[in-house]
Amino acid sequence: MTTELDQLCINTIRFLAADAVEQAGCGHPGMPMGMAAPAYVLWTQFLKHNPRNPTWVDRDRFVLSAGHGSMLLYSLLYLTGYDLSLDELKNFRQWGSKTPGHPEYGHTPGVETTTGPLGQGFATGVGMALAARLLAARYNRPGHQIVDHKIYAIVSDGDLMEGVAAEAASLAGHLGLSELIYLYDDNRISIEGSTALAFTEDVAARFRAYGWAVQEVDGLDLAGIAAAIKAAQAERERPSLIKVRTTIGYGAPNLGGTAKIHGEAMGEAELNAAKENLGWPKEPRFVVPDAALARFRTALERGAQAEADWEARFAAYAAEYPDLAAEFKARMAGELPAGWDADLPTFSGKPLPTRRASGQVLNVLSPRLPALIGGSADLAPSNNTLIAGERDVNRGDFTGRNLHFGVREHAMAAIMNGLALHGGFIPYGGTFFVFSDYMRPALRLAAMMNAHVVYVFTHDSIGLGEDGPTHQPIEHLAALRAIPNLLVIRPSDANEVSEAWKVAIEHNGPVALILTRQNVEILDRSQYPPAGELRKGAYVLVDAVGESGRPDLILIATGSEVEVALAAQRILAEHGVAARVVAMPSWQLFEAQPQSYREAVLPPTVTARLAVEAGVRMGWERYVGQQGDVVSIERFGASAPYKVLWEKFGFTGPAVAERALCLLNKAGM
Repeated sequence: MTTELDQLCINTIRFLAADAVEQAGCGHPGMPMGMAAPAYVLWTQFLKHNPRNPTWVDRDRFVLSAGHGSMLLYSLLYLTGYDLSLDELKNFRQWGSKTPGHPEYGHTPGVETTTGPLGQGFATGVGMALAARLLAARYNRPGHQIVDHKIYAIVSDGDLMEGVAAEAASLAGHLGLSELIYLYDDNRISIEGSTALAFTEDVAARFRAYGWAVQEVDGLDLAGIAAAIKAAQAERERPSLIKVRTTIGYGAPNLGGTAKIHGEAMGEAELNAAKENLGWPKEPRFVVPDAALARFRTALERGAQAEADWEARFAAYAAEYPDLAAEFKARMAGELPAGWDADLPTFSGKPLPTRRASGQVLNVLSPRLPALIGGSADLAPSNNTLIAGERDVNRGDFTGRNLHFGVREHAMAAIMNGLALHGGFIPYGGTFFVFSDYMRPALRLAAMMNAHVVYVFTHDSIGLGEDGPTHQPIEHLAALRAIPNLLVIRPSDANEVSEAWKVAIEHNGPVALILTRQNVEILDRSQYPPAGELRKGAYVLVDAVGESGRPDLILIATGSEVEVALAAQRILAEHGVAARVVAMPSWQLFEAQPQSYREAVLPPTVTARLAVEAGVRMGWERYVGQQGDVVSIERFGASAPYKVLWEKFGFTGPAVAERALCLLNKAGM
């Protein structure tokens, strides 16, 4: 039975959310009002968390995938005692507040992941559940369950319409991730109106087909909701979806159950009518009854006790398994083992694809870095992302480190975010560079959240050859460089690949490694600067001084085009042109260097500059200036052997040298 105190607590959630949206003049009051009862049951009876220590490693994770209903989460965080004041709720959606329009990881205590783009929270939660299962397989021992937590989420119709959720749900069912317990807010309303406009599938049947355990309950039946969560907790073979039938904007007499209350403030008259309807005082706003607050704040004592119990269990575990305990603590703290980067591969001799060099480096790193785990979207043999000697992760065995995401790039990127945010992992994921388009939403969120993930993007240009324009990246380097906080590295040879992986492991945030399919010359580092110069983002590979006492021209190149620039430099020397060659594997690393270094590499007095990169020229203006030029590609590619494509598109030493001479002639030099 729903008690008077239960109802008081549920209405406290409803009207904190509604008051905040009304005060802000915008937001989404409907979902918090409709899902207040299921959320109340979850947070007061089942969720294992400590509001005084939001990062306790064995806490349950809660994901509000329906991030537009953020005031539901903010209300719960405040009420249960997180470091989020009532004043912050009153400042919902305002400049500098801890209560932005959609939940943001790292900004608000207790927010486990940034949500808002629908489907992303759903898929990220799958990554968190995978992390929990992998850690349990590695560290739990008989009588010692140090990893034992669930991943809860509230998901919406919109989440389930998005393709990324379908991909992630399919993989979660395949793997049997019973750590997942998702409450589906089945309110049957989206922004445009009834979901019947576009969404009439049998969701329960779909998820059963994915391999999920599905239950259906009424959103006002507290006992039924609790029983469903208990059953989901007891499930050991399947993830769980609890289909909760709710009314959006519950209590609002005129707008409840309609699209009008989905995405905008309901207006003072309707808000007051809702309060009157549910027996809530109209004034003042943001009422928090003492009895309700006391009920919610029992989370503080429960959470402290749960963490203390875990600490005692971990101490007993550490006494029996000291090495495993030390490794677990280091991984969860994000610490790298001593000597992890010693003696990484160095390369010489015949040309080598940088993707293959990456695979060799990865296989040297993996035994030293237990946190490193990953795979590919069904392209591991091409991406060189398999760890030799390691087992595949599958439904019956989570002791391996080779992940098989299937042809699911959207989900792979979001699952990588979940692995990283959970803690204990440095995930990597591989695919062809052109398919970074499929990953971009999750990749963008990784950059927002500063998630430590590594993208292994291979087949990086028209140099992949015969597969043709559908598989040949043209605009993708520019697109990734446009994302703030994403470190993009395009190494020029195999030895730079080793350095790129070092940077990727050390970097605090997402890193994209852009690698070739085709062979690339291995530079003789006895004749050129060391590959460690990659850390500076750009460096002088070959210098030359003309009659003016400085270079006549600067050639700037990335990736496989560096060898083309070197060939052009030698031809230019025969024409009496002193050309400096600058390798620029990472714009972002270069921009992080002191101005004095940047000007030493690209002297302002040398205005004749020619960039060479097999992609669109967008962005290169900052380095070549108004008097410079770019050897670029401003159309889609073609199907042919890569050496033919290099010639046809002008990426040969003679062609680049000719462009350089034209540039100098134009400048009157």
